[in-house]
Amino acid sequence: MNLKSIFSISILLAALSTSLAHAAGEHSGGHAGEPGKASDVSRTIEVTMFDNYYEPENFSIIPGETVRFIIKNKGELVHEFNIGTAEMHIKHQEEMIMMVEHGALEADRINQEAMKMDMGDGPMTHDDPNSVLLEPSTQGEIIWKFKDKVALEIACNVPGHYDAGMVARVKFN
Repeated sequence: MNLKSIFSISILLAALSTSLAHAAGEHSGGHAGEPGKASDVSRTIEVTMFDNYYEPENFSIIPGETVRFIIKNKGELVHEFNIGTAEMHIKHQEEMIMMVEHGALEADRINQEAMKMDMGDGPMTHDDPNSVLLEPSTQGEIIWKFKDKVALEIACNVPGHYDAGMVARVKFN
């Protein structure tokens, strides 16, 4: 089975999983923190994304800490690094499915032309400060201030990836 076939099957499974989660009432957002300032960074954590896991797999954070994440995608597929609660990830997965359905997100690349299409409320974007979407062999950065001890995850919401286990836990000290 090739990557595109696996990606298509993943989209179907993700759509089903998201529908079931919403039926269970898991669609509210949560408090993940806020964008941080470079001048407040207390440490830098380098993260490598593979197909379908992160290194490191877990993150220890101090409440109030501002962290710079340098994220590299060493996988063969597009991956996301997204800081949020499980509920936030479920909601965001719907948006990611729409990006795939409209051709903006492909298995191994982001179609920038398709991202410019108007979906009724403007062009598609993936520019939230708590998230970075990366093609293979690229890197990005997030500076994030963690506020409260909330159950947070780092997750890839590309259809099928979260369900395949591309999730890392945030543990507060």
